Amino acid sequence: MKGIVLAGGNGTRLQPLTLVGSKQLAPVYDKPMIYYPMSVLMLTGIDDVLIIARPTEIDLFRRLFGDGGRLGMRIDYAAQDEPRGIADAFRVGADHIKGEECALILGDNLFHGAKLPSRLRRAAQEMRGCVLFGHQVAEPQHFGVAEIDAKGQLISIEEKPEHPRSNLAIPGLYFFDDTVTDIAQGLRPSARGELEITDVLRAYLAEGRADLVWLGRGVTWLDTGTHESLLDAGRFVRDTQHHQGTRLGCVEEIAMYMGFISTEACYELGAEMSGSPYGRYVMDSARRHRLNPAPASFLEE
Repeated sequence: MKGIVLAGGNGTRLQPLTLVGSKQLAPVYDKPMIYYPMSVLMLTGIDDVLIIARPTEIDLFRRLFGDGGRLGMRIDYAAQDEPRGIADAFRVGADHIKGEECALILGDNLFHGAKLPSRLRRAAQEMRGCVLFGHQVAEPQHFGVAEIDAKGQLISIEEKPEHPRSNLAIPGLYFFDDTVTDIAQGLRPSARGELEITDVLRAYLAEGRADLVWLGRGVTWLDTGTHESLLDAGRFVRDTQHHQGTRLGCVEEIAMYMGFISTEACYELGAEMSGSPYGRYVMDSARRHRLNPAPASFLEE
């Protein structure tokens, strides 16, 4: 399965911060925002990722990740010259997908919770066409909303409805089979001039090939696209890391535990940042892994 991180857009809700840079590079406590969605793809087992960004910011992402080799991955880049909706990612990324299954995640979404990695990997393995995820929220009218029947089967998808039929919001994480690029090519822009991800999901639903996986109460989902939510995310990461003694979205550690890189390579990546608590954590994680290789609990967090 290929991965796509959509890190484009103008970030208007975060202005003036985004007048001088990408919101996906804004700090969420101790690391760039994009580390969190990247880590979700990695925990799903994906090591081939395309980052879609504004043309003026691609070099910044490249400075951060390079070609991905240091993490045992392949990371490519593509430019989206102007925002044209989430589904535009499948047109921009068509050459990257090349007829394979793919996972799309928005670059400002943070996920964390019990058994999330294994749940994502199972959803990818059992996918019939596309998988979208449901997360219970207090104000679903601000999101895409999924409606399910008494058996838990997906029956409708609405985009920011005035009167939602459920409180299951659809976060910015989706799995698709190899027909998604063909579906995206056939889309017509909405009244806003955008290619809507909801239209892609409805196309799969009409064919009976869309499944919803409820993330459950043990999973936290944060959309960090506003000043308040960015601050909330930073507090959440700080508090969780402090109480659990681990680091959320630590791509070097995840690469090691997923087997993308060796323990020694992980240690060296940490040593390059040894002047920071983050770097020293990566080094300590590599030391612990050397003594107790790959505890299964890490991949279930």
